[in-house]
Amino acid sequence: MSPHAPALRPRTELVAWRNAIFVIFTLSGLSIATWAARLPEIKQNLDVTTGSIGILILGMSAGSILGLMASAWLMARFGARTGMVFSLGCVAIGLAIIGIGAGVVFSPVLVFIGLALFGFGNGSVDVMMNVEGAAAETELGKTVLPLMHAFFSVGTVIGAGIGAAASALGIGVVWHAAAMAVIVALAVVIAVRYVPVREDLGDSAQAHSHKQDWKARLRSSLAVWADLRLILIGVIMLGMAFAEGSANDWLALASVEGHGLTEPTGALVFGVFVSAMTVGRVAGGPLIDRFGRVRVLQVSAVSAVVGLLAFILGADLWIVIGGTILWGLGSALGFPLGMSAAAEGANAAARVSAVAMIGYLAFLVGPPLIGLLGDQVGLLNALFVVLVLVVLSGLASPAARERKAEPAAPVPSA
Repeated sequence: MSPHAPALRPRTELVAWRNAIFVIFTLSGLSIATWAARLPEIKQNLDVTTGSIGILILGMSAGSILGLMASAWLMARFGARTGMVFSLGCVAIGLAIIGIGAGVVFSPVLVFIGLALFGFGNGSVDVMMNVEGAAAETELGKTVLPLMHAFFSVGTVIGAGIGAAASALGIGVVWHAAAMAVIVALAVVIAVRYVPVREDLGDSAQAHSHKQDWKARLRSSLAVWADLRLILIGVIMLGMAFAEGSANDWLALASVEGHGLTEPTGALVFGVFVSAMTVGRVAGGPLIDRFGRVRVLQVSAVSAVVGLLAFILGADLWIVIGGTILWGLGSALGFPLGMSAAAEGANAAARVSAVAMIGYLAFLVGPPLIGLLGDQVGLLNALFVVLVLVVLSGLASPAARERKAEPAAPVPSA
């Protein structure tokens, strides 16, 4: 667990801050599951190949990388509060464009544009919500970042359930995407009211009055790339992001095309995956406190490898489902543990942004790679690529070892 600073604000404000970040994590997961659960129908509507879907997802991945690169500048210039509203606003607009492209005009180009904007918003908000979550965790005096990532998974579970229901009821992609876009846009505006103003993230008027401050912070953010430990944490996140992202992008479609399941059942298999991730993240805090980050990451890697093998090679539905559960449990804690490890020490925003950028290489390279391989050898066989990166993640896990913690200051009661 990272060192804890003394609590700087009343507990009621801390709890409201924590809950607001819970909501923002949930909205990000909800939006991603909205896209992922309807992917088989989107592919059918656009009448494109699996490789072409990989190229479309490349738009989302490229947007995510740009969002990650822009996140430090957005926070330094405008603050996390405004930045999160802007980022999830991009997500909402991107969802609406995807819905129109896949459900009205049937244009792959329009879907690509929507995915790029969608990816930019999710990439930038990913850094901001993790920086805010790590700061709230420090002031609360206990491990909560894995639980915050559990709320991301809660969002994906809700989104997968809504997607499966919408598919079964014959609700068009455009109406489904439009409804989710409205929910995301409205909810983030309400949630950020409970995120405290912090000068270190440029939220206050005083911070904006010093124009050189954000430029200096931006320059200092480049220095973190010289930290070898941080690079290795990025390798951990690269493998685990690949394990999680490949499921988000391909699990429903691989279930349909690889195992012959129906589209609603494929959406439900995806729901099993995100449910397993949610369970892993909810239970993760006590496990991390007892066994440490390194041991938990190593066990997670083994679970993900076994689960992937069962999903890929399983001939019976129960083996596929069992593999999906192990895959989800194994993927659950890699990203939040990497974020917690990166957030230790000074210049947390830049450190989190750096490792997130490395992790998001999985989302940039993964979709087209698996899609193109899927055209040649089938989607199930293409998933063997994920195994290699998960193994590398497990080997790099010692880099996430906790730094020596300082005694936590008592948190004032409400």
